[in-house]
Amino acid sequence: MCMLANVQQKTIQPIIEAAVAKGARIHTDEYGIYARLSAWGYRHKTVCHAHGEYARDKDGDGFCEIHVHTMEGTWSLLPSWLRLHRGTS
Repeated sequence: MCMLANVQQKTIQPIIEAAVAKGARIHTDEYGIYARLSAWGYRHKTVCHAHGEYARDKDGDGFCEIHVHTMEGTWSLLPSWLRLHRGTS
């Protein structure tokens, strides 16, 4: 994970291409920076945080096929787990 000083499509494209296999499905919010993911060779699904949507159950089976919280939750919990189990601050 890295912080970008200038977040644009031209700055995220090489990072995505280095880390994600072509044809993979990427879930994001509707931030415009992700608009070209399909053109770059990825399957792209979105949720709309502006409308209070954080996950979407596309087929009504109770399982949210489209969401972004798995990685957000991982990154939010990782530092506290590392601190307790690995002595990392």
